[in-house]
Amino acid sequence: QVQLVESGGGLAQAGGSLRLSCAASGSAFGIGTMAWYRQAPGKQREWVSSITGGDTTTYVDSVKGRFTISRDNTKNTVYLQMNSLQPEDTAVYYCNADIVHYGGRHVAYWGQGTQVTVSS
Repeated sequence: QVQLVESGGGLAQAGGSLRLSCAASGSAFGIGTMAWYRQAPGKQREWVSSITGGDTTTYVDSVKGRFTISRDNTKNTVYLQMNSLQPEDTAVYYCNADIVHYGGRHVAYWGQGTQVTVSS
């Protein structure tokens, strides 16, 4: 079984920064695309950013130029560096990973979520 454990959330002031981490543990053949999603109160979960196994990155328009996704394959960890935070970034942030199991089966896993709160 594979687990994703997030850390790094918390409270920040507008204009501040936070760095989220998500570490994958367990037995698997490999890890494909890793991503971050977020869900604000009363809203649907939205995709924020993705990074492929080849380090190709994509972002939702609202965070371009402010957030940076990266990964360390030696640690099976994905990061989200969030700069110039705005109150509208307040949400629970979830890590998602495409885990490739032995035999080639792909399964999407989710972390438990970490709260990010930005005060104005």
